[in-house]
Amino acid sequence: MAETPSRARRAPDPDPDRPVSTARMVATLYGSRLRSQASFRTSFLADVLGQVLIVGTEFLELWVILSQVSTLGGMTLPQVAVVYGLGALAFGIGDLFFGEIDGLSATIKSGTLETLLIRPVPMLLQISSLDLSLRRIGRIVVGLAMYVVALGIAGFDPTAATLVLAVIAPLAGAAIFGALFTLAGAMQFWLVDGREFANAFTYGGNYVATTPGAVFALPMRAFFTFVIPATLIAYAPTLALLELPGPALIPTGAGWLGAPAAVLAWILAALLWRAGIRRYTGAGG
Repeated sequence: MAETPSRARRAPDPDPDRPVSTARMVATLYGSRLRSQASFRTSFLADVLGQVLIVGTEFLELWVILSQVSTLGGMTLPQVAVVYGLGALAFGIGDLFFGEIDGLSATIKSGTLETLLIRPVPMLLQISSLDLSLRRIGRIVVGLAMYVVALGIAGFDPTAATLVLAVIAPLAGAAIFGALFTLAGAMQFWLVDGREFANAFTYGGNYVATTPGAVFALPMRAFFTFVIPATLIAYAPTLALLELPGPALIPTGAGWLGAPAAVLAWILAALLWRAGIRRYTGAGG
């Protein structure tokens, strides 16, 4: 008897023993979180609007300062807007994908981590996608718009090299923030309740990243360049993009150091995360 057309066209079942790729895990986990939140459109739009208002209010603080003085850290308002927009964009991307990791202490204390450890999915991927919040897209959208518009107003003269830097800078900045969130989470394997301590480096780094680095005293500038590379996220790339002279410790050429700094930060974050996972013995100690 001839096969029916529907049976003839049916694809063979996938091999059940074939391992699932990391890319497919990422797409499945993040896709399910995004679809579940996007289904509640009113709530989603309200959350995004809230983030837009927060970013606007934060930049308003810098605008008020610059309304009283002509420059801030040697930068005019459009140039400061480039720094703020680039920093907000990088932080928004990093926070979207890795922002939940710094709350690992709550997962540990509740015993939820044990249920995640027995799953055949990388722990870092599970934690980062545990509570993916689409409201953070508001910060990304506003940051991108401010970054692009401010570059035009500030007199950006594009060349092949600076166009590459303009694209790489927010991605490298997001990678640095992702590494900082991972480091903040990994430290909580040793700290009883380390989220507030960790926030000093993640959200504190965001404040530094969105502010011209020249306004900080030399010791603080050194700390947030060579220890926590926050000034390499937005301030240093802005100097390179607009061909502005940099202060001590942050020359114009430092704008290209974001990507190498991100690689080094992730190496350290991966080592500390792995050490924390090996040290963990359970919620009961």
